[in-house]
Amino acid sequence: MNSDSPERMTAIVPESLDEALSATWLTAALRPNYPGIDVTAVHRGPVVDRVSTNARFGIECAGGVPAGLPRDLCVKGYFNDLGRGARRACAPEAYFYRDLAAATGVRTLRSVYADVDPASEHGVVITEDVHARGGRFLDVTSPYTPEQTAASLGEFATLHAATWTAPEYERLSWLAPRLAHLHATRGMAEIAANFDGPIGAEVPIEVRDARRLYDTYRALVSAEAASTAPSCVIHGDAHMGNLYLDGDGRPALLDWQLVQRGHWYLDVGYHIASTLTVEDRRHSERDLLRHYLDTLAAHGVQSPPWDAAWQAISRGILHGFYLWGITVQVAPEVTTELLRRLGTAAADHGAYETVAAGW
Repeated sequence: MNSDSPERMTAIVPESLDEALSATWLTAALRPNYPGIDVTAVHRGPVVDRVSTNARFGIECAGGVPAGLPRDLCVKGYFNDLGRGARRACAPEAYFYRDLAAATGVRTLRSVYADVDPASEHGVVITEDVHARGGRFLDVTSPYTPEQTAASLGEFATLHAATWTAPEYERLSWLAPRLAHLHATRGMAEIAANFDGPIGAEVPIEVRDARRLYDTYRALVSAEAASTAPSCVIHGDAHMGNLYLDGDGRPALLDWQLVQRGHWYLDVGYHIASTLTVEDRRHSERDLLRHYLDTLAAHGVQSPPWDAAWQAISRGILHGFYLWGITVQVAPEVTTELLRRLGTAAADHGAYETVAAGW
């Protein structure tokens, strides 16, 4: 599989939301998977317009909606002025849905169209509308139990195991590691603004140091680049807001903008520390790590030994702590709580010291 080959690209990726929600464009976009489809009407629903634009809609088709195609859909693209500047960075999500999601077996949004324009690097994805199917998107204010974290860790294990040391994913440029880019894009100014203001007030004082977080993450970037440990495809941004519960209440993953090759613990440490309250995480994190390792082994992967794995999740905790340290465009209450959770986990695990020591 070579997702970078020009023949896999199409020229029909839309430039505007109006185009994406037109019957003409939708007919052309859906025909490769649903031959003969003729979309005759589009019923627009709610739109969430931030960096990306997410628009829910329903369709009517000549002769009825084809079997297997949901009537209620959602399109995600980068149509506004802010989004156009993020297209290149966010294109991997469309590649993931187009070329990788189904092959991994990970529970995620069901995509009916995904592609990237080779000139603009604009990635657009159409998925089922999980709201219409009884699903519920989560954020850090949503209650989430250790048992639910165990279930979502199982999804990460599915993704990791399906791509574990697989050489075909080493050749795909859109899966190139991106930690160095994250470190270079934003850093000291954003972290200091968060740590010095009310957003960072609940971060433990022993880790509330912008310079130390920035420098330690740089050390993590270098260590990851030099690591010879088995790699896999990782989600890259494994926090609570990138989960939803399907109509049966099962957790699933979404928002794959930071998908990349990397190491399992970057997802696992980040996920455990960000989905649970501090008290629940302290009580259950060892059992949750064992559950992840057992699930990985059940998929046929030789999981790392316990002592090494326990040390390694400090890197994932630090990764999440850094990402939320540099976050400036999210509701303050969300950033505050995630910095509290991840900062406390970083303090509990001695993440600065562990990463500096080369673990």
